[in-house]
Amino acid sequence: MAKKITLILIFFLINSAYLVAQHQEIHIMPHLWKGKKSVAEDSSSLLFAFKHGKVHGNLRYFLMTTDNQGNLTDAYANAAGGGLFYETAAFKNFQLGVGGYFIYNVGSSDMAKIDPYTQTTSRYETALFDLENLTNKNDLDRLEELYLKYNFKKNQITAGKQLINTPFINLQDGRMRPTEVGGLYGEIFPGKKNKLEGGYIYEISPRGTVDWYGIGRSIGIYANGVNVDGSKGNYKEHIESNGIFLLGYTHQLPRQQSIKFWHVFVENVFITSMLQWDWKKNEWVAGLQYTQQQAINQGGNVDPTKTYFSPNQKSRVISSKLGYEHAHWKTSLNYTRITAEGRYLMPREWGRDPFFTFLPRERNEGFGDLHAFVGKLIYSFPKFPIKANFSYGYFKLPDVKNYALNKYGLPSYTQLNVDLTYEFTEFLEGLEIQALYVHKSNQGETYQNEKYIFNKVNMSNYNLIMNFHF
Repeated sequence: MAKKITLILIFFLINSAYLVAQHQEIHIMPHLWKGKKSVAEDSSSLLFAFKHGKVHGNLRYFLMTTDNQGNLTDAYANAAGGGLFYETAAFKNFQLGVGGYFIYNVGSSDMAKIDPYTQTTSRYETALFDLENLTNKNDLDRLEELYLKYNFKKNQITAGKQLINTPFINLQDGRMRPTEVGGLYGEIFPGKKNKLEGGYIYEISPRGTVDWYGIGRSIGIYANGVNVDGSKGNYKEHIESNGIFLLGYTHQLPRQQSIKFWHVFVENVFITSMLQWDWKKNEWVAGLQYTQQQAINQGGNVDPTKTYFSPNQKSRVISSKLGYEHAHWKTSLNYTRITAEGRYLMPREWGRDPFFTFLPRERNEGFGDLHAFVGKLIYSFPKFPIKANFSYGYFKLPDVKNYALNKYGLPSYTQLNVDLTYEFTEFLEGLEIQALYVHKSNQGETYQNEKYIFNKVNMSNYNLIMNFHF
């Protein structure tokens, strides 16, 4: 494995002069096109609006490799790509936006290779390309944005293919390209202390794919896990849903407090609601979340072997944070509890977990009766454009054979993340480099079965990402 990593790094050094991109940190609001902003000018001329529009671009290089336990199959991937985005100036408060991206597999292990011990493929590297066609190396282009936006005062309403970032449907920008949605979405500010947002989503293009899918078809592109009775999950292309309705409300309270409410209605499948309180006093910060879910009808399909959300289950999640932030330091202790009433479920194709204990490269989605304890430390160097992010967590999960509460057969584990980011200035302004190291160690019973270990625990994941915005 060491030789393999060395060869990959040599390849990277040879190509780094022109292959550049970024990896989005989880605690930062994703911003795929840095410098992208609306043009304030408005004109009665449509030609003026098009001539005075803005073009933004991005080049990205991503090296990822996973070192698994013993004889289990390792994997590595080199991906490079770029994209352009154009947005017109305002014309009677309207703006048109369009953007696309291309990706190339420029030297990777066989993404379709089956591990002989578990009969599964790579979990992490495959999402850099096309999960629906693991042999696809070149035809990896996607129309990402195509929308019409209406601006009035500080408010805006957007129709079409677009990027949104909400607690449950978000960019999850941890590979080459993010998750994107098609629909009608608005952000309205009724007063200085209030924000309303939401809309209707009718299609999604998940991270790690190049196509667009209706809501029902988008559920199941990623691993299906097991049903509550232990049978193999089989809901891919079997879920019926006409769309997702989202509603979010944020209110600023006195004494640096705020409260958020989110409601997600997935027609014919399930309902999820979340209430979050945030507080800050001097250097101290705190947060508290409460989330609950329940199925609609039969959870997506009347056949219990093909449904997504078992109608016999519901879930409740409590997540909390207490932190201290001073000068260049940010620290926090975080805890999440998912009750034993059922699994917390949210299609992984749509985004990552919103809980305070979330760490990149793993999720708590698909589990019930969970306890998660995570400590986080972020330090920004005062004299250098370097940010260091250290996280460590212990995740106590139900037994891997407790199928009703453990969808993906993941044992209890500890996880260490070390994340370093360098943002260049002056001559190399626009270039960012990020290195992310993740190690997960088993803390549960695996019954000497490699399927509970491969790409789950006793593994290390290495990432080197370069991003150039222009």
